[in-house]
Amino acid sequence: MSKTLLIDYTPFDISPQMIIESEQQNNGRVIVSGVLQRAGAKNQNGRVYPKDILMREVNEYKKVQISERRALGELDHPDTSVVNLANASHNILDVWWNGDDVMGKVEVLSTPSGNILKELLRSGIKLGISSRGLGSVKQISEDTVAVQNDFELVCWDFVSNPSTHGAFMKPMNESVGSKIKKDKFFKVNTIISEMLCDLTCKCSLPGDN
Repeated sequence: MSKTLLIDYTPFDISPQMIIESEQQNNGRVIVSGVLQRAGAKNQNGRVYPKDILMREVNEYKKVQISERRALGELDHPDTSVVNLANASHNILDVWWNGDDVMGKVEVLSTPSGNILKELLRSGIKLGISSRGLGSVKQISEDTVAVQNDFELVCWDFVSNPSTHGAFMKPMNESVGSKIKKDKFFKVNTIISEMLCDLTCKCSLPGDN
């Protein structure tokens, strides 16, 4: 059975207040924690990750990537099993289990993508956490597949995917009105555009060679 790229979403609750408190307590660093993934339950994509398989991969991830401080993830997930360093936005500092939940401590980096991620979080934009891995699946019911023993965990990415129900971070003080729903996507694009413009201007100041 051939392996394919498996991408799945899990709620990861971060509020703007958590960002402010983290910066105050960690000398300006943004460090947050929450649920990265869940074992034994069908997710939004109809996949079930058996706990023994996920536990094996999490233990290996902690032993290698986290211990060597290279547990990087990206802002948005690419269709590849390779983490693009130019788009790295965060680093996983630690992982542990709470029942069937994989918990994680995440540091948002001061990279271009990491700075965009910080601004999105400060603005209360809904974001999700996405696991990325390689593996095969087996049909176990009409609408459910189980991830098989050949699964390899690659990383966790921060993502925005409006089509994935329930796979977002919760913003603080979000109104329920239709105007807010229409404006939030404009707000995301505005923040990203302003930061990219700022980076471009800094890289092309008059007199530079």
